[in-house]
Amino acid sequence: MRVFVLDAKKRPLDPCHPARARQLLKSGRAAVFRYYPFTIILRGRVLEDSAVHPHRVKIDPGAKVSGIALVREDIPLAVWAAEIEHRGDQIHRAVVERAQYRRFRRYRKVRYRKPRFLNRHPRKCASCGCNARRESRYCRPCAEGKNPRDNDFRKVHLPPSLESRVANILTWVKRLVRLCPVGAVSVELAKFDTQKLQNPEISGVEYQRGELFGYEVREYLLEKWGRRCAYCGKENVPLEIDHIIPRSRGGTDRVSNLTLACRECNQAKGNKTAAEFGYPEVQEAAGRSLKGAADVNAVRWELYRRLCSFWLPVEAGTGGRTKYNRTGLGLPKGHCFDACCVGESTPEDLRVGFRQVLVIRACGHGRRRRANVDRFGFPVSHAPRRKSYMGFRTGDLVRAMVRRGKYAGVHFGRVAVRFRPSFKLNGFDVHPKYLTILQRSDGYEYGYRAVHSPSQ
Repeated sequence: MRVFVLDAKKRPLDPCHPARARQLLKSGRAAVFRYYPFTIILRGRVLEDSAVHPHRVKIDPGAKVSGIALVREDIPLAVWAAEIEHRGDQIHRAVVERAQYRRFRRYRKVRYRKPRFLNRHPRKCASCGCNARRESRYCRPCAEGKNPRDNDFRKVHLPPSLESRVANILTWVKRLVRLCPVGAVSVELAKFDTQKLQNPEISGVEYQRGELFGYEVREYLLEKWGRRCAYCGKENVPLEIDHIIPRSRGGTDRVSNLTLACRECNQAKGNKTAAEFGYPEVQEAAGRSLKGAADVNAVRWELYRRLCSFWLPVEAGTGGRTKYNRTGLGLPKGHCFDACCVGESTPEDLRVGFRQVLVIRACGHGRRRRANVDRFGFPVSHAPRRKSYMGFRTGDLVRAMVRRGKYAGVHFGRVAVRFRPSFKLNGFDVHPKYLTILQRSDGYEYGYRAVHSPSQ
């Protein structure tokens, strides 16, 4: 991947080739500013002495993994890409566990604790944030729709598991804006469009009971059935849309009655139902819920609204357009390649200039809980009040130079702080006097993964 470059005043310049970065570092004309993503800062060179070209940030949001790419617009070249692994499921489990502990405490034969609902900010309006809230969640102007501060781009309350997904993407967009001359943003609003129905005039309750049609139906079915034949399990073969209950037997065109099948299985199935064909599990799995797709659809508009607050042009695209661009460019399926193909701004001759992607795993900034509890919710130990010790915090990227012993040598990794002069690094104990901080903990863990595309 290209290396991010900052001038002497920490203003972004065009990313450079890794070989050029090595020359600058070796000659002493630059220094390492950040390791993940790798960034160098020039010594004695400012923005006015360099030619800067516009870049576009492209985002492919997902439920578990989101792709983000950086494309140079004057020449069709994707210079950088990353995949962000979200921790929404972990947050959801933690919130459920906390709710269970509180419920157990209320139902024990101890002092009664009143259930808490909507009292996190007892005097704050959920819409405008003012202090005029009374019995309801909103103040009177917001409830009547007359608040001038109530616009289309206000922050909408999301559950913590969904809020973390939006926050991760926004955090990295802000970082890329500080590290690279970004002029526009492209985001995919939905993997599949659940609002494209056969009858464009439909409204009300029937609007949500209609049928998807066209290219977006295939995206929905590919996501639901894992991009393989539902009967024989073949992958990387042309797939056809098959009716689980044939239309001649009373089946409908509803999406819940559709599946994917290869040509051989589709011809062999004929006029049989999936259960009669010998696959009753397919008929049972037809009602499988797409929780991940629902999560993406729940946050897509809020992500778009918050991106618009960056005062950058924001382009919105659909999943069908992304697949059309990726198929035309001959790129393989992947979050990083999908991000490169988001929106109509994708050029027809886009080249992929990276051979590896930065894998970013969200791990949080620690816990707010001060007491560790057992499975019944009773405290068994307490966490120390301090989070740092001798200038180190858990998650810091360090270099250890151990002079003697079993682990003598130079080691790199993330340190786990213990409140005694013996930290954990790569599975062994090390004294902090041997450690040098390379990068402070920022709530993410990093790694690289090799990728291959035909354009390389």
